[in-house]
Amino acid sequence: MLYNRDLVIILCIGLLWNPTYAVTQDICNKYQFQCVNEQDCIPWMWKCDGNEDCSDGSDEIKCSHPEPKQENFNTEYPGYDGWYNNPTNPNWGAADMPLRRLVPPAYSDGSYKPSGHNRASPLELSEAIMKGETGHRSFLNRTVLMTFFGQQVVEEILDAQRPGCPPEYFNIPLPEGHIPNAPKDFQMPFLRTRYDMNTGYSPNSPRQQLNEVTPYLDGGLIYGTSKAWADALREFHGGRLSRSHRGNYPHENDIGLPMANPPPPAEAHNHTLRNAERFFKLGNPRGNENPFLLTFGILLFRYHNYWADYFAARQPGWNDEKIYNEARKWTIAIYQNIVLYEWLPAFLNLQETPSYSGYNQHVHPGISHVFQSAAMRFGHTLVPPGVIRRTTQCEYIKTTVHSSYHPNKDAKSGHHGIRTCNSYWNPQVTILEHDIEPILLGMASQITEREDNIITEDLRGMVFGPLEFSRRDLMALNIQRGRDHGLPDYNTIRDYLGLGRKESFEDINNVGNNSKSAIDKNIIRRLKNISGNIDNIDVWVGGLLETTSDGPGELFHHVILDQFLRIRDGDRFWFENINNGLFTRHNITTIRNTFLKDVVVAATDITNDDIQYDVFHYNKGDPCYDVGEAMDLLIINSTSMEECTKIHTFDYFTGSEIAYLVSFGAILLWIFACVLLLIILSKATRWWKMKEQKRRAVQQSMEHISNILTYTGVKEWRGFDAPCISVIVALGAKAITVYGKDFNEKRHVINLNNTKKLSFYITVDQGCRYFRVKMEKEYDLVLMFSSRVSRQKFIGDMEGFLGSLKIMIKTKELTHDMMLFGSITKQQRQKTLERFFRTAFAHALSQDLDPSDMDTVCWSAEIAQEVLGCRLTKQEFAEALSMQPKSLFVEQMFEVVDKENFGTISFRDLLDMLIIFAKGSPEDKLRLMFDVYDIGRTGTLSREEFKAMLKSMLEGMSGTIEQDSVEELIDSMFEKAGFKEKDNLNFRNFLKLMGEHKKHFDRVYIGVAGGNYREEKVIPAYPATKGGSLRRAETLIRAYKQIEGKKENKYRRTLKDLRYVKTVNAKYSRTSFERRILATTRFIENNRLRIFHLVLYFLVLFGIFAERAYYFTIEREHAGLRQIAGYGVSITRGAASAMLFTFSIILLTMCRNLLTKLRQTFLNRFIPFDSALAFHKIVAFSALFFTIIHCIGHALNFYHISTQPADDLLCLFRDYFHRSHELPKFQYWLYNTITGFTGVLLVIVTAIIFIFSSQYARKNSFNLFWITHNLYIILYILMMLHGTGQLVQRPFFHLFFVGPAVVFIFDKLVSVSKKKVTLIVKRAELLPSNVTFLEFQRPSHFEYKSGQWVRLSCPGMGNTEYHPFTLTSAPHEDTLTVHVRAVGPWTTKLYHLFDPINLKGLSYPKICLDGPFGEGHQDWYQFDVAVLIGGGIGVTPYASILKDIISKTNSNSRISCKKVYFIWVTRTQKHFEWLTDIIREVEDNDKTGLVCVHLFITQFYQKFDLRTTMLYICERHFQKISNRSLFTGLRSITHFGRPHFTSFLNSVQKHHPDVKRFGVFSCGPPGMTHNVETACSELNKYGTAGFVHHYENF
Repeated sequence: MLYNRDLVIILCIGLLWNPTYAVTQDICNKYQFQCVNEQDCIPWMWKCDGNEDCSDGSDEIKCSHPEPKQENFNTEYPGYDGWYNNPTNPNWGAADMPLRRLVPPAYSDGSYKPSGHNRASPLELSEAIMKGETGHRSFLNRTVLMTFFGQQVVEEILDAQRPGCPPEYFNIPLPEGHIPNAPKDFQMPFLRTRYDMNTGYSPNSPRQQLNEVTPYLDGGLIYGTSKAWADALREFHGGRLSRSHRGNYPHENDIGLPMANPPPPAEAHNHTLRNAERFFKLGNPRGNENPFLLTFGILLFRYHNYWADYFAARQPGWNDEKIYNEARKWTIAIYQNIVLYEWLPAFLNLQETPSYSGYNQHVHPGISHVFQSAAMRFGHTLVPPGVIRRTTQCEYIKTTVHSSYHPNKDAKSGHHGIRTCNSYWNPQVTILEHDIEPILLGMASQITEREDNIITEDLRGMVFGPLEFSRRDLMALNIQRGRDHGLPDYNTIRDYLGLGRKESFEDINNVGNNSKSAIDKNIIRRLKNISGNIDNIDVWVGGLLETTSDGPGELFHHVILDQFLRIRDGDRFWFENINNGLFTRHNITTIRNTFLKDVVVAATDITNDDIQYDVFHYNKGDPCYDVGEAMDLLIINSTSMEECTKIHTFDYFTGSEIAYLVSFGAILLWIFACVLLLIILSKATRWWKMKEQKRRAVQQSMEHISNILTYTGVKEWRGFDAPCISVIVALGAKAITVYGKDFNEKRHVINLNNTKKLSFYITVDQGCRYFRVKMEKEYDLVLMFSSRVSRQKFIGDMEGFLGSLKIMIKTKELTHDMMLFGSITKQQRQKTLERFFRTAFAHALSQDLDPSDMDTVCWSAEIAQEVLGCRLTKQEFAEALSMQPKSLFVEQMFEVVDKENFGTISFRDLLDMLIIFAKGSPEDKLRLMFDVYDIGRTGTLSREEFKAMLKSMLEGMSGTIEQDSVEELIDSMFEKAGFKEKDNLNFRNFLKLMGEHKKHFDRVYIGVAGGNYREEKVIPAYPATKGGSLRRAETLIRAYKQIEGKKENKYRRTLKDLRYVKTVNAKYSRTSFERRILATTRFIENNRLRIFHLVLYFLVLFGIFAERAYYFTIEREHAGLRQIAGYGVSITRGAASAMLFTFSIILLTMCRNLLTKLRQTFLNRFIPFDSALAFHKIVAFSALFFTIIHCIGHALNFYHISTQPADDLLCLFRDYFHRSHELPKFQYWLYNTITGFTGVLLVIVTAIIFIFSSQYARKNSFNLFWITHNLYIILYILMMLHGTGQLVQRPFFHLFFVGPAVVFIFDKLVSVSKKKVTLIVKRAELLPSNVTFLEFQRPSHFEYKSGQWVRLSCPGMGNTEYHPFTLTSAPHEDTLTVHVRAVGPWTTKLYHLFDPINLKGLSYPKICLDGPFGEGHQDWYQFDVAVLIGGGIGVTPYASILKDIISKTNSNSRISCKKVYFIWVTRTQKHFEWLTDIIREVEDNDKTGLVCVHLFITQFYQKFDLRTTMLYICERHFQKISNRSLFTGLRSITHFGRPHFTSFLNSVQKHHPDVKRFGVFSCGPPGMTHNVETACSELNKYGTAGFVHHYENF
C-alpha cells in the first residue's frame, strides 16, 4: 500500500492517540519519522530545525529529529496564578491584581465616581452609531474562526467582568421607546467592576479595577488560574485532564466549580436558572458562554490529553505529575506561538509580529484599562449573527429542534447557521449534536463580518443579561464600562499615547477621503449631533470609528500591539526564553513551526485536506470554498436564521409572596395567640381560685342546710332574653332560698317571716312543667321542672312547708304564655327600684330629674304609678344600705321608716327619711337615731340599747370593740352629761348627752346605694376661704383638739404629737409657671442620681445605636447592602446593637446579691441601687423597643433582599454560598440560614417573655410569669447562635455579654449556695385575712437590715418556685419571720400547707431561703423625718423597721432620724391584727416620742354618714378618757376612711419647719403609692422643703 506524507502524519498521530492504528516501522522510516519503538513515531513538524527547509517540494522529508534531552527534575514549570513570574516584582502579572493605566483616570470626583457624566447616553450612541445591516464580508476575508479565537484569547489574559462586592449599580437609563411598553424609569442593569478595596479613597489613589486572571498566555483558560482549580480538572492518571462519560469532552461540572452561569436568554420566558453541572469543566469559568468559545476549550482540552498520551507512551518511567506538567508546558508553548505569531498578525493585519528580544523583567505585562474597556472590544464588530457547520465532505449542516433551546420549535429548524444570540449559555446542545469538528470547519469556512462600525444585533441589543433584563446592549455596556473605569475621553487618550488629537469629527477616520474605511459619513454626522464636542467622545466610540479594512484603527492598533508585546516580553516562562530552562532551541524551532491547523488536525478527526493551512483567512482554493460560494454561505446574515428571542423581565420576589405574608402573619398571630393564651390561662387561674372558694362555700352551705329540704334538677326562668339556668331550691329557716348550681351562690331568697299569703301559678300546657311563686313587692320566682311529676312533688312539699308556717296559698292555673308574660323578673324589679331611688333622692334634695338617667325624657303615667306604688322589702332596704338584713341597724331603721307596719317601705316612707337627712336639723337627725334604737318604743333609750347602737354601727365595717371598752365609754359619756345614776334616757336627755357633738350632725346623711348625694347641696358649705383639704384636716383636728386639755401625764408629749397640726392657706407669690419650675427643680433634686444614670444609660444606648447606624450608612464596605435595603439596614443594625447592649446590661439589674452588697458601700451615694427593679423595667422596655424596630426593619430588609439577583446576594452574604442555579427566596433567608431561623425563634421566645411579664400576667398568673421568665437562658443561647451566622457582620454579642454574664452567673452561684440550705420552720400560724405567719431558724452568718426582703421556696409544695417576701423580723432577733398573705396560687397553697387540719400533727414542711436583698425602705434612718406608709400586706417592711426601732431605743443606740410617722391603711382593725401587737410594743417602749402612728380604717361608710359620725364621736370621747383607741386599743390615732396624703404631709411639713428633706416611704397597692407620689409632687411645688418618695408595689 502506498502512503503520501500527509496521510502518514495523520496515521502516526493516530497511533499516539489510538494504538489500534496499524502504522508499521517501515512506513515511519520511509517518511523519516524517528520511532522510539515499534509504535512510537514523532511527527515531522516537531523535529525540524528552524533554520532548515523541511521540504524541497517533493514528498520526502529532509530533516531529522535530534535526540530528546535528558529528563530534568529541577525544571520550574509555569505557575497558575502568575505570582513570582517576575522575581523582582512578584505581583506583576499575578491574578487578581489591578489593571494597568496607560493614561490617568478621569473619575468625575477624582477618586471613584464614573467619568463621562456629561456624555451622551450609551444606548443612544449604540443606536445611532453601531446599528446597521449585517452580512457584509470582511475586507481581508478573515474567518469567523479568527474572531472567536480572539474571544478565547481575551478570556485567556483578561477577566474583569465580575461585579464589585458590594454591588454598585450604574444602570443605563432607557431612552423613550427603546423597549416597547417598558415601565417608566426602566433601566438596563449595569454593575460596576470589582476593584481593589484599598483604592478609590482619594485622587492620590483612584479606584483600580482588578483582573481576576493572569495577563500571561499561560493556559489559564485550559487549566485555571489556581492549583486547586487545576487539580479539579485533572484525571490524576497518565497526566490527562478528566474526560466525560459522554465522549472525548471535558468532564461535566458535577463537583460544582464556580463556573459563570447567567440565565440562558433563549429560555428567559421560563424565568429559571439552570444548574451549572451541565457545563463542561474548563479552566476558563466563562468558557461555556457560547458553542464557538466552548469549541476552542474542548479543542485545547483534547490537545493537552494528546500530549499526555504521547509522553506516557514515550516515557513509561514518568509519573502522572511529570506527564501532566510536560503536556501542559508544551500545550501552553504552542498556544503562545499561535496567539503571537499567527492570530495577532491576522487580527491586526501585520506582516509579522515584532521579533522577540528576550525576557525583560522591567516590562509590566498587566492589562491596561484602555485595552480592556475599549481596544480589545474591536472584535465585536467582526462577530457574525451565527455560525455555519460543515462536514469534511463540504456538506453544510442545517439546524434541528435539538440545535438550540429556542421556544419555537418550528422557528429553530432548517437553518444553516447556529444563531449566536440564542446559543448563549447553552453551548452543549449544539456541540453534542455533531461534535466540534463541524463547528471548527464551519468557522474556518465562514468569512466574518466586515471591519466597520456595524455590530450585529446579537451583541447590540440581544446579548445575554440577568433574569430581570434578559437581553442587553453590549455596545452600551462597552461605553458604560469605560466610564465605570474612569477612562478619559477619546482625544485625551490619543494625546497621552502620543497619537495626536483629532480636531474634528471628520478627522476621526478621514471620512470621504479614506478608501479603506467603510464607515458612512452620516454616522459621523449623527455622532456630532449627539456628542456635540469632539472632546466629549467615549474612547470605545472614537476608536471604533477609526476602523479600516486593515482592522483596528490607529488607536486600537497601538494599544493592542503594545499589550501583547508586553505580555510576551514580560513573561519569564515565554517559550522563546531560552534561559527559563523549559525548551531547547530545537524545541523552540519546533514550536514556532506549529500552528492552529496542526493543533486542530492533531486533536480532532479533521485531516490536512479538510481545512486550509491559514485558518484565519478563507480564500478561493481553500477546501469547500467553491461549494460555500455557490450556496452563498461564505457569510450569513441574521435574516437567514431564527430570530432572537425577545427580552423578558423578572421580579425576584416572585415565589416569596406567600411565604412572606404567612411568615410575618404567623409571627403577628403568635403574639396575638400569646396574649390570648395569657388571658385564657389567667381567667382559668381565677376560675380555679373561685372554684376553690365556691367549693368551700358549698361545703359550709351544705353544713348549714343539712336539715333543710333541697330540690335539684330544677331550672330558673329569668326572662325571655336570658337562658334558663340550673338551680337548687331549699325550703327551710322560714325562707325559700334559690342557690346556684353546686350551692355556689345564693340567687334568690324569699323571706317568709311576715308573709301571710303566697300565690302559686302553674301551667296546664306544654308538659305542665312551669311553676311560679308570686309575693307582694318582690320579683317572681319562676321554676321549670323536668316533668310534671317532679313539679307536683315539689308543690306538695311546698304546701306542707308553708302550712307549717301558717301561710295561705292561692293557686291559679294558666297557660304557658300567660304565665311567662305576666311574670316580674329580677331585671324588671331592679329597673323599678332604680327609678324608685332616683325619684326619691331627686325629691328629697330638690333636684331635677336627670333625663340621661331615665329611659325616656318624660315618664308615662303607668311608669309613674309603678314608681309610686313600689315598696321596698327589708332585704332590698339592707342591700341599699350595704348591710346585712339581720343587722340591728337595718331592722330598727326599717321598723322606724315603715310607719304603717306593712313589712315594706313605701315611696313616701323613704322620702320622709331622706328629707330628714337632707334638710332636717341636727335635732331631727338625732330624733330619728333615738327612735331607731328605742327598740321597745318606750320613749327612752337604755344603756343596753345605747350599747347595741354602737355595736350596730360597726357591723357594716366588720369592726369590733372590746366589751370592757364599751362599758367604759358609756359610763364616761353618761357621767359627763350628768346621768351617772341614770339607766334610761329620754329624748331630751339624749340631746343633752350629744349636746357638744350636735354640730357634727349638721352635715350628716345616710349612705344609700342608688342615691346620688351631691355634697354641695346636702351639706352646708364651709367659708369660702377654706379649701376641701383644709376642711378635711380640721374635721380631724376638732376630733382631737380637746386632748391637750387633759391633765399632764407621761404620754402627754406623745399625744401632742399625735394630733394634726392646724394649717392655714398660705399665700404664695409664685405664679403657676414658677410653681412648675420649682416642682421640676424639686423632682430633679430628689431624683438626681436616678436622672443622671438614666440619662447616662440612654446616651450610651443612643451612642451604640448611632455608631452602628453610621457605620452601615457611611462605611463603604457595607454600601451595597445599604443601597439595596435603604437606610432601613442602618436602623436595623443600630437597633440590633442596642438590643445586644440592653439584653446584656439587664443581667446586672438581676444580680440581687451584688446589689445588696454594693448598696451598703459608699457607692450607694453615687448609684441608686434601690432603683434596680425600675431600671430593670426601663432596660427591658428599651430592649423591647429596639427589638420591635429590629423586627420591623428586617421585615422590610428581607423584602428588599428577596428582590435582588442571586449573584448580588452571594456577594453581600459571602458566608451563605449557594449554587449559581439556585435563586434564594425569602423562605431561604428566613428558614434555611441560622441567622434567619434563630431570628424567628428569638421573636417567638421574646414575645412569650415580654407578654407574660406584663402587669396583667404577674397579677393574674404569677406562675406563668415565673415559668416564661426562665426562658431567658434559651433567649441568650439563641442570641449567640443568631450572630454566628454572620449574615451581615461578624458576631460581637460577646463584647457586651461576657462581662454581665460572668457577674450574673457568679451572683446566681451565690444564690444557689444559699438555696441548698433548708431551714426548719419553728412556728406557723394562720392569721386573719388569710395571712400565713412563719417563724424559721436564722442561718448562720445571715446578716440583714430592717426593711430587707428574701425569696422563699417550699420543697414540700413540689416545685422550686421562689417568691419575694419582706422580713417582718428585726435584725437583733434570733429567728426570721415572714407574713404571707394568700392572694395567688402559690401563697394559697402555702396557706393550706401550714393549716393544722392538713398537717394532722406532722412536723412543719421545711423552706429554702435566698437573700437577703436590699431596697429603699431600709434607708428610713437617713432622713431627719421619715414618713412610713403601709397599705394592706404592704405593712410588712415596717414591721421589721418598727421592731428595729424598739431594739435600738431599748439599747440606747443612736438613731439619726428625729421623727418617724407611721401610717397604717387597712380595711378593718381585724385585718393584720398581728401588727397591732408590734405597734403596741413600740408605744410601750417609745419613751422619747420618736414614732407617731396613725391608723386609717377604710371599710367605713362615707365621712359624714350617720354611722361614721357616731363612731367619730365615740372614738374621740374614748380617746380622751382612756388615752387609747376604742377600736384598736392602741394609743395611736384611728381614722375612719381613706387618708388624704396631701393634707397629712402638709401638716407634717408645718410641724417641722426646719427640716429641708422629708423621706416618704410607701408600700402597698399601686393606687395608694400613686396617691402618695402625687401628694409629694404637689407639695414639692411650694415652700422650701422637699419630699423624697421611695415606694414598692405588690
